[in-house]
Amino acid sequence: MTDTLVYLDHAATTPLDPLVLQAMTPYLTTEYGNASTLYSMGRLAEDAVENARDQVAALLGANRDEIVFTSGATEADNEAVFGAATAREARGKHLIVSAIEHEAVLRPCERLETRGWEVTRLPVNSEGRVDPDHVKSALRPDTVLVSVMHSNNETGVIQPIEEIGALTRDRGVLFHTDAVQSVGKVPLDVEALQCDLLSLSGHKIYGPKGAGALWIRKGVKIQPFMEGGGQERGRRSGTYNVPGIVGLGAALELAESRLVSDASQWRLWRDRILKAAHAIPDTRVNGSVIHRLPHNANVSFLGVEGEVMLLNLDDRGFCVSSGAACSSGSMEPSHVLTAMGVPRDWAQGSLRVTVGRANSEDQMDRFLEALLAVVSELRGLSALG
Repeated sequence: MTDTLVYLDHAATTPLDPLVLQAMTPYLTTEYGNASTLYSMGRLAEDAVENARDQVAALLGANRDEIVFTSGATEADNEAVFGAATAREARGKHLIVSAIEHEAVLRPCERLETRGWEVTRLPVNSEGRVDPDHVKSALRPDTVLVSVMHSNNETGVIQPIEEIGALTRDRGVLFHTDAVQSVGKVPLDVEALQCDLLSLSGHKIYGPKGAGALWIRKGVKIQPFMEGGGQERGRRSGTYNVPGIVGLGAALELAESRLVSDASQWRLWRDRILKAAHAIPDTRVNGSVIHRLPHNANVSFLGVEGEVMLLNLDDRGFCVSSGAACSSGSMEPSHVLTAMGVPRDWAQGSLRVTVGRANSEDQMDRFLEALLAVVSELRGLSALG
């Protein structure tokens, strides 16, 4: 981050923390051994991997043997959906997911539908939350997996995971939660959540890109979709990305130590952004304010395109995200906001602002000033047009 650039898109990715880089550096340079070899250099690399496994398990309140390292959250989500579903195909071919899941969950479900599986997509209310009663109603004798994210990547809305987990456990159905956005932002304990599988990623928590993990509760069997050398007890083959795994572990340990202080500061900035945006006419906050990650503000401005706001703010040195995605050359509203019942003209004017460790009060002052100016200018141009 330069003096002139203000980065406010920490839900997309985060900068690598210097302490994490320090932990990774030996394994990027002198300690380059393959963790699957038997000689001393390989054993040192293996020790580093296993130390990181302990760090991941500690943050989740899990057993170290339940942690499977992956290349990131997309792989972890795919492994959870494909692996858990296909391992239980003899029992049934029915899955339940929420309508607001990340594409890394929705796309595997679509693939399974082409193979004869049935997928129930649960609605969310206007605040972006799944009703546990809807999960209960959707459960069937042939349901083998439920997947509901812990918090949404666009709105930051936190789901009632404990209640859903209690329902699935009572019925003997596996429950997966994508906790990529939540890890390092709010406390997580897999026993309290009552889930069976949980996905996480390093680059969302000041760790490296290309490193993630899937927690698999002891006794849960999955069908691996990567075969090879049999690493990770046969659950995920492939040469260990030792620097990335070390960085993931270091980032999680650092996040745990800073959880309270980080969340407290982020919540102040988030609420300030939401309050300032709400003061602008024809503006709405998207998603629950109560059940929300501390660093996420998602707001819609009527009469202004989200991507146009993004580009104008970028010209002024502010990096934020639009809730709309570009598809085939035309703007389509976010599937998350659409599922929440946000009208199209509001959904297309959404902006996601996610704060982080390197931000400051001065940056908040300058951003809010720029946001007001951009919205006013664009609405003025729209009126002239």
